[in-house]
Amino acid sequence: MSKKLFGIIREEKNPPDSRVALPPEHCQLLLERFGDQIDLVVQKSPNRCIKDEEYIAAGIRMVDSIDHCDVLIGVKEVPIDSLVDGKTYLFFSHTHKKQPYNRKLLRAMIEKRVRMIDYELLTYDNLKRAIGFGFFAGVVGAHNGMQAYGRKTGAFTLPAAHTCHDYAAMVEGYKNVSLPAMKIAVTGNGKVAKGALQIMRAFGIREVKAYDYCQNEYQEPVFVHLPNDQLYERRDGGGYDQEEFYADPALYSCPFSNLTRSTDLLINGIFWQHPAPAYFTLEDMQKSDFRIKVIADVTCDIAPEASIPSTLRATVIGDPVFGFDPQSGLEVEPYLSGTVDMMTIDNLPNELPRDASYSFGEVLIKDVFPELIKPERSSMIARANICRDGALCADFEYLSDFVAQEA
Repeated sequence: MSKKLFGIIREEKNPPDSRVALPPEHCQLLLERFGDQIDLVVQKSPNRCIKDEEYIAAGIRMVDSIDHCDVLIGVKEVPIDSLVDGKTYLFFSHTHKKQPYNRKLLRAMIEKRVRMIDYELLTYDNLKRAIGFGFFAGVVGAHNGMQAYGRKTGAFTLPAAHTCHDYAAMVEGYKNVSLPAMKIAVTGNGKVAKGALQIMRAFGIREVKAYDYCQNEYQEPVFVHLPNDQLYERRDGGGYDQEEFYADPALYSCPFSNLTRSTDLLINGIFWQHPAPAYFTLEDMQKSDFRIKVIADVTCDIAPEASIPSTLRATVIGDPVFGFDPQSGLEVEPYLSGTVDMMTIDNLPNELPRDASYSFGEVLIKDVFPELIKPERSSMIARANICRDGALCADFEYLSDFVAQEA
């Protein structure tokens, strides 16, 4: 039986992303474990956080072209002109929610008979996500939120995460920061929230219960963690059922008003999907008791269908924050008085690309590759397979009208 050839592709989306799905050590481990079934090459890249020389030193074969590979593995969306007809791809396609900006990409993958396996849709049999960069999105999002708050208030300064060598160097710098009394709300109960909570603890910020958070003021920085069951309640009498909420979020309301009167910095790490209720409205933001000064929206769903109405657009690593004027509902310059500053970078893990890449590669080898090379059908891979052989797969036929629409 001939071996399948896997290729690690260079990232070509603009702005460039420096992460990689498999660092050199993971490539070595992959070949040690599955070398009787697969071979592996890495496409040369000038932008990767891990240099070509590091792969060469690890004995990994580098190539200019990956057209001869069977399976192509990346991170971000592959530009349409770079798609190779008839290949199997793994990357984050950002298409299954009918994202308008990637309609042409999905159409092109169908036309080019690409087999698209989306990382975001890889789930275990209990339907929990198998892989992602969510933890480091939460880490960097929380750091950036703290940085923006320090700059907004003038109370402290932090370097940008992407200027730090790695995560360890970033948190080492926290020892030299004296935080003011401030109240921070962290939403979510997934990997993003776990990353944000790790930053809270790295700063040594004390956690308090939601009731105390809303009722009391403190002489030190504190944070509250708000998973779904503390954010949402049934409209017809309270309570929260997770399965019901995900099946029909319109049945729920979000009583967030006490938190908007109590919070200085909001770090939003929740999974949100329309028609779930927003945390608050533009009208709420216009009230005199709306206290939030900075929002780090790691979720980054763009308004109007979003958990936060002031998330007007995604920002970039080099320019991470925009100001929002609640009175006009318009974007303004950041760090002004009477405005809310929005940190909405949508590729946050790329600020700590080495840490994020190593974390991602560990799960890819441990949980995904064994499924990917199974001789029989893998339910994990099938759930993530959006299209193949020139057609949408059965679970994704709901995208037919989306694909057919004109841009």
